[in-house]
Amino acid sequence: MKKTDYLSTLFVGIDIGSRTNVVSAIDFSQDYYIKMKAVPNAQGGAEQLEDMIAGVLEKNRHFQYLIIAMESTGFYGVHIANYLSTCEKLAPFSTHVYCLNPKEVKGYKKSFNSLDKNDGIDSFVIADFARVGRISVKPWRGSQYLALQRLTRHRMHITECIAREKTYMLNNIFLKFSEFAMLGKEEHPFSNKYGATAQAILTEYKTNEELASTSLEDLAAFISSKSRGRIADPQETAKLLQAAAKNSYRLDKCLYDPLTTSISCSFNCISSFERELKAIDAAILKTVRGLSETDYTVLNSIPGIGKVYSAGILAEIGSIRCFPNDDALAKYCGIVWRQNQSGTFEAEDTPMNKAGNRYLRYYIIEATGSVINHCPEYKAFYDKKFAEVTTHQHKRALALTSRKFLRMLFGLLDKSQLYSAEKSR
Repeated sequence: MKKTDYLSTLFVGIDIGSRTNVVSAIDFSQDYYIKMKAVPNAQGGAEQLEDMIAGVLEKNRHFQYLIIAMESTGFYGVHIANYLSTCEKLAPFSTHVYCLNPKEVKGYKKSFNSLDKNDGIDSFVIADFARVGRISVKPWRGSQYLALQRLTRHRMHITECIAREKTYMLNNIFLKFSEFAMLGKEEHPFSNKYGATAQAILTEYKTNEELASTSLEDLAAFISSKSRGRIADPQETAKLLQAAAKNSYRLDKCLYDPLTTSISCSFNCISSFERELKAIDAAILKTVRGLSETDYTVLNSIPGIGKVYSAGILAEIGSIRCFPNDDALAKYCGIVWRQNQSGTFEAEDTPMNKAGNRYLRYYIIEATGSVINHCPEYKAFYDKKFAEVTTHQHKRALALTSRKFLRMLFGLLDKSQLYSAEKSR
């Protein structure tokens, strides 16, 4: 929408609550048309709000456009945003629904010196935020990408649960079998210290003394059986485990059973989460192919990005057509930097502005880290930026490389073009 259209625009601000939404509507002159009206945050309340706004537009024929703004408050605003962006009564007014960053609205509210202390005043502030043209986010995209987004975000939730459970379990492993927990990746007897063989050692042998006193042949046969023959030298593995058991702290007998039970439960939790990951990965693949297989194919063509990051990026970006250029995408992502300059002074240490979509920022940065390992050009760029400073080397280099990666990603999606090393430079 052009700025010249604002004189013909009704600005609606909605203060989202778990049970109640408060609504205000103003014109460009800040005159009220709806003043802090409360409606239930339910289907009936959404219909009531639609009729309320439609009534204002019908009575005031000079309004040709409608902007509806609300704070992004997790899932409480999803239903109302989706409803208002698709309702028929408001469609003729080129309705745009925006979910704003709460930090930006809070900062804008501080500019008012004489606001009344009122529970519904935030709805006016949100409407006024839209009125002055401060909105930088893209309009609500409807439910088109919401299904994929819920799947990819749930996948992230599950992986975080697995990481937390592994950290928690490692504490218990250290208490029961201290040396096993402290073994580094290079010296560890198992390639997967959370795998089935490790689980058998930690749960079927109740004490370190029992493990240390078992004959080498019996322990090697046990390892070979539990690993299904996948360990090349079970006898050498048995020696490493017995040496670790002998060097581990000894516990009171009463502690071994509770620790073993806790460790066993953690293994079961991790196993369950990993099964759910496989199920959700299948659902993500099915959803993303039905949504935008071309964009998904483009993202998968980038070396190292993989199916998980491709789906996550697509879920958070939606259509690349929503962004006029890569700068707009970077701002939406939150991979931009605050300038710190005064006169002739310009600070070298400029923090990244993380006001954007944190999920998209996570996927972009993680994908960049993987691309660095697969694309020599990006590895060289990362190394160059790493060597430029002496502090925050990795964080800075990865962030700058992520910005470069975003530029390439935008170009490929915008042109529906597969990756090639020559065209990525």
